Amino acid sequence: MFTIQTPHLVTDIIIELLDLPDRPIVLIERKYPPYGLAIPGGFVDVGERVEQAALREAAEETTLQVSLQALLGLYSDPTRDSRSHTVSAVYVAQAHGMPVAADDAKNVRIVSLSELPLPMAFDHATILSDYLLFRSTGSVTPLRFG
Repeated sequence: MFTIQTPHLVTDIIIELLDLPDRPIVLIERKYPPYGLAIPGGFVDVGERVEQAALREAAEETTLQVSLQALLGLYSDPTRDSRSHTVSAVYVAQAHGMPVAADDAKNVRIVSLSELPLPMAFDHATILSDYLLFRSTGSVTPLRFG
């Protein structure tokens, strides 16, 4: 028997808050290393659809029930996470209400688009840059080959 090694599958969710002017987004302050600001998200469980993982992770970290609006893109740079090679399916979602930090989130932060860019964990600054393009033009993430 042989072992197959593949990247870990994760999902990140850019949550737009519909009840606030200009639809700000939710970021979390990570409770565990690597520390820093991040887009809410986490690992996809075996047997779980990626979309279901996105809904679950959003609820676990922010207590918000979100509605997925679009797949922004896949992010697969082998160096995006210092812990291991991960591939993230990033969704744009919308929610009503106010987020509360839970699970892996030490704190939540509501961020207006005018505050971006911010120093972020992982490759989340790149993801948010792609999100700003999506928000202004509707264009999804450009393909990156290295």
